[in-house]
Amino acid sequence: MKKQELKQLIDVASGREPADLVLKNAQVIDVYQGEVIQGDVAVIHGVIAGVANEYQGKEVVDLKGKYVAPGFIDPHIHVESSYVTPEEFGRLLVPHGTTTVLADPHEIVNVLGLKGLDYMLAAAQETVLDIRYMMPSCVPATNMENAGAVVKAVDMLPAFENGTVDGLAEFMNFPGVIHGDDEVLDKLLAAKQRDMRIDGHSPMVFAKELNAYAAAGISNDHECSTVKELQDRIARGMYVFLREGSVTQNLRGLLKGVTPKNYHRCVLSADDLQAKTILETGHLDNSIRISIEEGVSPIQAIQMATINAAQCCQLTDRGAVAPSLRADLVVFSDLSRPEIEATYIAGQQVAENGHYLPTVKRVSTNHVQSSVHIDAFKKEQLILTLTSDKARAIEVIPQEALTNEAIITVRRAEDNQFVFDPQQDVTKIAVVERHHNTGNVFVGLLKDYGLKRGAIGLSIAHDSHNLIVTGSNDDDMAAAITALKEQEGGVVLVESGKVIGRMALPIAGLMSDLSGEEVASQEAEINRLAREVLGVSEKVDPIMTLGFMSLAVIPNLKITDIGLVDVSKFEIVPVSVEE
Repeated sequence: MKKQELKQLIDVASGREPADLVLKNAQVIDVYQGEVIQGDVAVIHGVIAGVANEYQGKEVVDLKGKYVAPGFIDPHIHVESSYVTPEEFGRLLVPHGTTTVLADPHEIVNVLGLKGLDYMLAAAQETVLDIRYMMPSCVPATNMENAGAVVKAVDMLPAFENGTVDGLAEFMNFPGVIHGDDEVLDKLLAAKQRDMRIDGHSPMVFAKELNAYAAAGISNDHECSTVKELQDRIARGMYVFLREGSVTQNLRGLLKGVTPKNYHRCVLSADDLQAKTILETGHLDNSIRISIEEGVSPIQAIQMATINAAQCCQLTDRGAVAPSLRADLVVFSDLSRPEIEATYIAGQQVAENGHYLPTVKRVSTNHVQSSVHIDAFKKEQLILTLTSDKARAIEVIPQEALTNEAIITVRRAEDNQFVFDPQQDVTKIAVVERHHNTGNVFVGLLKDYGLKRGAIGLSIAHDSHNLIVTGSNDDDMAAAITALKEQEGGVVLVESGKVIGRMALPIAGLMSDLSGEEVASQEAEINRLAREVLGVSEKVDPIMTLGFMSLAVIPNLKITDIGLVDVSKFEIVPVSVEE
C-alpha cells in the first residue's frame, strides 16, 4: 500500500472522506467477539475502512437490516474434483459466499507434473474467487502405484521461493512422516525452513504415532471421521477441518464433538465437491446451515467458515469485518438459515441472488490434454486367477473414502478364474496404468458397489489417476477402457459391449471444458444409468466412490496398478486368501 492510499484509508475510516462503497444499515457479524454490531460498513480501494454509523460513500447500498459477514474461506479443496476448470469453479462457488479457497492441485500434478500446477495457476487468474494453491506433497501418493510424475523436495523450492504457493499440501504419506523417511523429511524441511504451513492427512492415526505426525509440524487434518479423532488432534494443537463433500460427509458426525471450548480449532471444509453438488446444495454456506441444524449457534458456524479458517491458513488480511482487512463480504437476511444474496470480493459486488456477475474468460487447455496412454493394454489382462475360494475384496463404506477388507467366498471356473455371480455383490475391479504405457494392470475384487451388469470406467482414480474400471464381465470392462482412451479420459458406462453413457474429461482426464450446469447434467444422467440400468447401489456415488477405491492412503484396503494395498500396513497383499 502506498502512503497516499494509507492516508485515504485512514481518512475514510475517520469519516473525513467518503468511501468508495458503503453498506448501510447492516447487522454485522463480529467474528472476534461472537456478536452482532449495528452500523455501516465503509470500503475504500477494496479494503474495509470501518464499521460505524453514518458513513458517507460514492456508492451506497441500504441493506435495511440485512446481515453482513466475512466471505467464506475453504482451507482445503481439490478444484479438479468438481470436474470443471478453475474459471468455472469460481463461477459456481462465489454466489454461495465463498471468496477464498486453499486448493491442493495434486490430482492434476499427479497426471502432468508441475506443468499441471502452472495451468491451474494461470486459470485461477481468470476468476474473482481467490484460489490460493498449496504445493502437492505426495506425487505419487505412495510407492505402490505409478503416477504421471514424481515431485521431489528440490522441485518444490522455486514455487516456495517465488510465493506462487501458500504451503505444503496434505501430507498423505503419513507412515513416511511417522517413521521419518528421508525424502519425507526433505519435503517437510523445505516448508518448515520457510515458515510455510503444512497440511495434514492422517486417518485413523492415534497416540504416539499422532504425536509424531504433529511433531513434524503438520498443523491440521481433514480426514477425521470420528469424534475421538477430532478431540485427539485438537489436544495436540492441530486444527480439524470438518468435511462435507459430495461423498465424504463427516460434518454431522464430527459436530457432536464440537463444543464452546474447542470450536475455535474447527474449520468447515469440502475437500472433494462435484459441480452437481455445488449447484444443488451449495458449498460452505450449506455446511453453515447443517451446523446450525445440528445445534451450533449461527455465529459460531460462521466463525468456523471465516476467522477460524483465516487463522489456520495464516491469512492475516481477511476473515472478519474489521478495519484494514480485505472487503470480502457476504449479505443475507436470515441468520438462522443463511442464504447468500450478495457476495463482494475486494469491495466489488461479484454475485447477486445466485448469479455470478463477471464475464467468464478461460485460458487455453491445449497443453494439458492427451493424457491417456494405454497402447499396451489387452483384454486378457483382466483375467483374475485365484488359488483359493477365499479372497480379499474391497468393501465399500457408503459416504466414506474409507473401506473395509472383506474376506469372501467366491466362485471359480475349472481353470481357477474368478466367475461373476449375479447373486453376490462382488465384481472385478481393475486399475490400468495410463501415464507411461507401462502395460501395468492389476485386478482385484469390489464388494457392495452394487453393479449387476455391464461396466463402469473412469480416468479419475485418486490419487495417481490411472484408469479404474469395475464390471460383471471382461468384454464390457475392456470396452470401457477402450472408450476412455478414445475420449481422452472421463467416465464411461458400458452394457453388452455398447457405450450407454459418458462424460468426457479431456483436461488431464480430470476436468471438462463445459459449464458446471452441463457437467452436472451429464453426471446426473450417468448416475441414473448406473443405478437404473447397471444396478449400482443408491447408497454410493457411482463416479466418486469408484474413484476412491484406488486411494492407497485411506484405510483399509485399496487397489493400484501394482497391487492390492493394505493401507493400515502400507504393503501389498494377495487377492487370494489361503485356507
